[in-house]
Amino acid sequence: MKTDVIKLDTKKAGSIDLDDAIFGLEPRADILHRVVRWQRARAQAGTHKVKTRSETSYSTKKIYRQKGTGGARHGDRNAPIFKKGGVYKGPTPRSHAHDLPKKFRKLGLRHALSAKATAGELIVLEAAELKEGKTKELAAAMKKLGWKQALVIDGAEVNEGFAQAARNIEGLDVLPSMGANVYDILKRDTLVLTKAGVEALEARLK
Repeated sequence: MKTDVIKLDTKKAGSIDLDDAIFGLEPRADILHRVVRWQRARAQAGTHKVKTRSETSYSTKKIYRQKGTGGARHGDRNAPIFKKGGVYKGPTPRSHAHDLPKKFRKLGLRHALSAKATAGELIVLEAAELKEGKTKELAAAMKKLGWKQALVIDGAEVNEGFAQAARNIEGLDVLPSMGANVYDILKRDTLVLTKAGVEALEARLK
C-alpha cells in the first residue's frame, strides 16, 4: 500500500510503502471495542466509596426498647433503613482493570491503524520537527494542512521543539511510537505518522 509523504509546509516529499498486514486490514468494530474497553477500565480510578453502618457518625445506642413499643425491632440509627444511615453493600475502592492478551492488543492496534487508512484519515509526515518550538508557527501549519483534531505519532523520541509548540494547541496530541494506542488513535479525526513513526510501528507490530 503506497501513500504520499508530505512536509509541514504541505509540499510533497516522495512516497512510502505501508505494510498491508498493519495498514491494509478490514477494520473490525468488535476488536476495537474490546481493546478500548480494556484501556478505559485500566484508566478508571476506582476510588468510589460509601460509608457502612460502622462508619457513620450516629450513636450506637439502641434507639428504643426491644419489646412493647408496637414498632419494629431496631438497634441503632446507623442501620441502612434509616436516613443518613450506613449503606449496605455499597461500592468500595477497587481496580476495574481486566486482562487482555498481548496478541489481541497488538491486533487491536493494527485494526485502529487500518481504520484510519481506510477512512482516508491517515497522513504520513516526513518529520515532526520545529527548531524554535513556536506554537504560532505550528498552529499556522495545522491550519494550512486542515488539521483540527489530530494525533501525531513520532519515532522512538518526540522532537522537543515540536512537542513544546504542540503543548498549547487544543486538539493536537503528540506521542512517541511506544505510546501509540487504540483509544487515542480513534479519538482524533486525523492520524499523522512521521516516517520514523511508521518504521517503529511496523517493527513493533510485526
